[in-house]
Amino acid sequence: MLKKTVWKSLALASVISLSIGITAPASHAGSQTIQVYISADTNIQDLWVKTLVPAFKAANPGYDVNVTFDLHGDHDAQETAKITAASVLHKDPGVDLIDGGFVTTLGSAGLLYRPTSGLLPNIKDVNRAVLTAGKGGIPYRASSVLLAYNTNNVPNPPKTLDDLLAWIKSHPGKFTYNAPSGGGSGYAFVQTVVDKYLSNEDRTTLVQQAAPDLESKWSQGLETLRQLNAYTYGQNGTYPANNAETLKDLATGLVDMGTVWSDQFASALKAGTMPSNIKVVQISNPQLTGGASYLGIPSSSTNRTAARILANWVLSPAAQNLIVSGTLNGFPVIALNKLDVKATAAFAGVDIQNLRAGYLSANANDLKSKWASTVPGK
Repeated sequence: MLKKTVWKSLALASVISLSIGITAPASHAGSQTIQVYISADTNIQDLWVKTLVPAFKAANPGYDVNVTFDLHGDHDAQETAKITAASVLHKDPGVDLIDGGFVTTLGSAGLLYRPTSGLLPNIKDVNRAVLTAGKGGIPYRASSVLLAYNTNNVPNPPKTLDDLLAWIKSHPGKFTYNAPSGGGSGYAFVQTVVDKYLSNEDRTTLVQQAAPDLESKWSQGLETLRQLNAYTYGQNGTYPANNAETLKDLATGLVDMGTVWSDQFASALKAGTMPSNIKVVQISNPQLTGGASYLGIPSSSTNRTAARILANWVLSPAAQNLIVSGTLNGFPVIALNKLDVKATAAFAGVDIQNLRAGYLSANANDLKSKWASTVPGK
């Protein structure tokens, strides 16, 4: 009841600023045009605009897809408030399908339509644990943050977080990670360091629900990160702005080690913008975060049927092959034996079903803010 009250309060507060503008055009109900909202990096925008949408339209004549893109989720809070308010007012939110980190937050608040296997047949092929973690979100791709390193200068990369922290201090200026608000590869390093000092119970809580009462326990990890200012690239408490900048620093040899997304690294390697001497490894105790990305269908959308058709298609082997073998190089969320053997060859020996999850978006946003206010600078 408390959770519902909080979200209703947020929604009613939002109404003051959103006013009647929440209401979608009357023609939106049952529309053949599916409104997709993407909150992510540009590679995910490209996945949808250049790959998934054209293929979906070819396979489903008569349907169109309109994509709204929000770089790095800068407007996640506003979009969450709009969807929350629309639900309280029983209005259409103007978006039918969401791809963004705040999907699980909407699901936790009961604001997502939860399709069953009867309405979304292809969901039967998705790992149950991954599906449950979505809290009503529909997993459709996965990836993990990995530790990239220059094999010419680092013949034996760190295997654990403690090993990595020791390596950073013994090789000043040779490691970097981007500001967590600018991309998930930097955020993963921040959460992993913070998690080092938390109990398994606290970690699980932060993944599953909003837990502001646990944020005081981040202090030791944040202090560890602040002390690394003297050892990360530049040695003055400044950090790359985003995932792409970290990849560039590795590719140009400015650093010998950094955290990167598995899919972005593979894409850069395939494109030739990442030298072949840069390799990746997953550390342990704890490992860097990863997991599924989720699609959400707002419960108040009047175009849920069309949204289901798109979501169901994205879980099909045809679409999953595009996610795996295209420029994204993502992990699939359905069994590898349902996909093209050539497309999945890169995942041989990789456990794509059991990746360490990031915090619920509300907690993740708070951690990003606390990092920004306490870590950078000398």
